[in-house]
Amino acid sequence: MNNFDDMQKLGKTGFDASIKSFGEVNKGMQAVATEVSGYSKKAFEDGTAVFEKLLGARTLDQAVEIQTEYAKQAYEDYVTGLTKIGELYTGLAKDAYKPVEKAISKNAR
Repeated sequence: MNNFDDMQKLGKTGFDASIKSFGEVNKGMQAVATEVSGYSKKAFEDGTAVFEKLLGARTLDQAVEIQTEYAKQAYEDYVTGLTKIGELYTGLAKDAYKPVEKAISKNAR
């Protein structure tokens, strides 16, 4: 009977760890979605603003300067956004693994 109780506790511990892990994944994915949404919104707004500036450009040199500034800023924003999303995914993986790690160490004793 003792083995059955041990197996039942082991199963419950694994199930609880899975539920907590899925919760962490859910929170992490929401953070990633929020970040991607914010980046997309900003990129669209910046693109629209540049288009309006280009419509007001009086010379080809002025248009090239506007486009060059936009390209530099868009690249910087892209790299910054990717870095932040990468950090979010790294944190997501760590947070999702913590409950599993805790369950493994608890059962190893």
